[in-house]
Amino acid sequence: MVMAADLAHEPFLSGMRTADLGRLASAARFTSVPAGRRLFEEGTPAERFWLLREGTVAVDLDMPGGGRVVIETLGPGSVVGWSWLFRPHRWRFGGVAATLVRAIEVDGRLLRTLCAVDPSLGYELTRRFGELVVERLEATRSRPAADAPAR
Repeated sequence: MVMAADLAHEPFLSGMRTADLGRLASAARFTSVPAGRRLFEEGTPAERFWLLREGTVAVDLDMPGGGRVVIETLGPGSVVGWSWLFRPHRWRFGGVAATLVRAIEVDGRLLRTLCAVDPSLGYELTRRFGELVVERLEATRSRPAADAPAR
């Protein structure tokens, strides 16, 4: 059983109110995912997210005629998945455990309900996930520039 104290140690949730962590804990569970297992598939319903404690997850994208391309690898301290929060609640990417993963898995459907009942929790999570999306977009955007040949 995940407790508020377990979540308080997660970097993504740093500084969150204890009451909010308690609500979040009610939707969370500890999980392990073996290397090679897909956590989520692009285009399918997004119903959860993970706080990585150990291991790595490769986030990938289906390229027409090119198979899957890994666009990012996330490790301990990272959050995997934001599609559960934003409509249409479908995965925009895929993800596979590159190594054995130990994580806290959070039920996004239940959490959306908790956020509807408690708008301050909803605001706090939306703000944090919005910042995460921007951070990842900026990291992805800077990658091609770093790999481009100098002029």
